[in-house]
Amino acid sequence: MGRRVGVFGGAFDPPHVAHAALARAAVDQLALDELRILPTGDAWHKSRTLSPAGHRLAMARLAFADLPRVVVDDRELRRAGPTYTVDTLRELLAEQPGVQLFLVMGEDQAAALTRWHDWETVVALAVIVVAGRAATPGETRAALPPQARFQPLALPAMAASATAIRSLVGSGRPIADLVAPGVASYIDRHHLYQQP
Repeated sequence: MGRRVGVFGGAFDPPHVAHAALARAAVDQLALDELRILPTGDAWHKSRTLSPAGHRLAMARLAFADLPRVVVDDRELRRAGPTYTVDTLRELLAEQPGVQLFLVMGEDQAAALTRWHDWETVVALAVIVVAGRAATPGETRAALPPQARFQPLALPAMAASATAIRSLVGSGRPIADLVAPGVASYIDRHHLYQQP
C-alpha cells in the first residue's frame, strides 16, 4: 500500500479547537502518514465574503502548528478562479503516485457532496471520511452516493463554530476556549471580525 494522505479543506475563518480535534482524530484513527490542511481559495459555495487569504493561512498555521503529521498546504489559495476539491485531489495524486487519499469532512459537507463540482470524480479518487457529531455511521453512509468509499471518524461533540466565534469577537466577548492561543492573539492583533 502507498502512503496514506488525508485532505481536510475549509475556510478556516477562523480555525478553532474543533478543527484541531478533527485533524488529530483523522491522523490517529486513519493511521495517516500526513494530513494536508487546505484553506480554501475562491470558495464558489460560500455566500459571504471570506477574510483575506493571508489572514486565514496565517491562522491555520498557528492553529495546526503543534499537531504531528499535519501540514498546512496553501495551493488552493494560490489557484486562480474557483477552488474545486477535485483539482486538489488530482494534483496530490500526480505529485505522489500510488498515494491513498482520504477526504475528511463534516456531516454537513457529506450531505451536500452530490452538489460539489465533479463529485463523481471526487468519490472515485478519495475515501470519504465523515466526522460524526450526532448521526450514526449508518445514517451518514446512507446520505452519501452509493459508489463512495466511506470511513466514519469518531469525534466528540464540540460547541465551537467559526460563525459563533466571529459573532463573539464582533460583540467583544472572549474566545479563549474556542481557538488556540496564537489564533486568539492573531485575531486581536489584526482586528479581525470587528463590527464595522
